[in-house]
Amino acid sequence: MASLLLIACLAVLGLIIAISLFLAGGYLWWRHKRSQLQFIEPNEDEESSSYSLRAAQDIVDSGNPPNKPQVPVSQAITTPLQNNINRKLNGFLNLRTPLIGGSAATQTKAQSVSTGGSAVDGTTKDSANKSISMTDMYMDSADSSENVGQIHFSLEYDFQNTTLILKVLQGKELPAKDLSGTSDPYVRVTLLPDKKHRLETKIKRRTLNPRWNETFYFEGFPIQKLQSRVLHLHVFDYDRFSRDDSIGEVFLPLCQVDFAGKQSFWKALKPPAKDKCGELLSSLCYHPSNSILTLTLIKARNLKAKDINGKSDPYVKVWLQFGDKRMEKRKTPIFTCTLNPVFNESFSFNVPWEKIRECSLDVMVMDFDNIGRNELIGRILLAGKNGSGASETKHWQDMISKPRQTVVQWHRLKPE
Repeated sequence: MASLLLIACLAVLGLIIAISLFLAGGYLWWRHKRSQLQFIEPNEDEESSSYSLRAAQDIVDSGNPPNKPQVPVSQAITTPLQNNINRKLNGFLNLRTPLIGGSAATQTKAQSVSTGGSAVDGTTKDSANKSISMTDMYMDSADSSENVGQIHFSLEYDFQNTTLILKVLQGKELPAKDLSGTSDPYVRVTLLPDKKHRLETKIKRRTLNPRWNETFYFEGFPIQKLQSRVLHLHVFDYDRFSRDDSIGEVFLPLCQVDFAGKQSFWKALKPPAKDKCGELLSSLCYHPSNSILTLTLIKARNLKAKDINGKSDPYVKVWLQFGDKRMEKRKTPIFTCTLNPVFNESFSFNVPWEKIRECSLDVMVMDFDNIGRNELIGRILLAGKNGSGASETKHWQDMISKPRQTVVQWHRLKPE
């Protein structure tokens, strides 16, 4: 009798396990099919413009700029890229570069008035503000005491040919990434916000003090357009059999560079952020007359994937806080199977003027899950005193100093 009961219990247990596995498999199949049907909307609020890049390598005399040979564009476009990992780039590359925060109409309008002196000054000022805010977004606000070496480079601008000339000269005191006590460093160059198209120096083998002496030409950049960019130099250690190790990086807003002459820089490398959760574009506005604080969540990009299909189901949860006390909570709808959601949601809170400096907004980007607990993707704390970073604190202070104006800014999400 006891054996029959045992057999019956085992049979029921086996049936329960089989049903659970079947339901789990069906759920995963459904999520996979839903991700395949996901429609990705084009990003309409990012303007694009084409430019050309040219990399000339192995400059013997780093003090004098080389004479650029005239190469027909049609011929140069067909020049093959040597090395599958895009180490050596010669000739011209016609690229499409997205810019943050502009529309095609705005771009046309800016170009039509660029000949006037006052319009140029206004455009330069706007570009400078955009470039600095981009630096706040890309750079880690925490000061790192870790020494990962320095990099030496120079910048100059050819006004006649509207060309930025970058010379990556050398590195110093880089950390050892290989078992031999050395590294195989190279530099990856990008002009943010464009991350798709990048240039790279040659690899210098077994050295902690490399000398690259390579020159890169960024052609077709009017000075107003250039000042909206951030130069990003990222030093890597090359590894043949695994992923290249990141050594350190430098961000330089080009609006801070005096292009009246050739500028030379020694910059300390900073270790890159280890946990990249994505970025969030939001706006703040405060009306003292009716004590209304408005937070608008516009969109997010490059969110961290939390699901097995390489996607997330993001939504945003917002808490209004006074000190450590939570007062009001708001939430956006859930956006399924995307890492680049467009929220366009506004939340209004009643905050008296005398308390506007004491309150804060805890903004959490979450991943919704039908089974189990929702996971945190990343968060920011918008506050006037103890924000989650310099970018968040500056955003709040700009809102207070510009009442009744909408202040828009990108923020890098922080992990828990």
